[in-house]
Amino acid sequence: MAVKMWQTIKVSYCQRADKEVSLEAELLYPDEHLPDQPPRIIAHRCAYGLQCNLNMESGCVWAGTHPTYDPFAEAQAVPKDKGKSKKPR
Repeated sequence: MAVKMWQTIKVSYCQRADKEVSLEAELLYPDEHLPDQPPRIIAHRCAYGLQCNLNMESGCVWAGTHPTYDPFAEAQAVPKDKGKSKKPR
């Protein structure tokens, strides 16, 4: 029989909660008949998400209330010349 369980992926500091929070994923481990299959990720959550949702402002992707804001996403580097005009010839 397949088994579902929550597993901590990462522990990180959250500015909105002003504390360290655990980022978790719900994993579905396959039945013993399919032992070579990796577990499937069913859902993501923040361990502090419930308390964060009780605040008056929207939370983040991990709390499930703000789909475009991920405070734990790695900052992507923007090329320096992006948006600048090309040099004249």
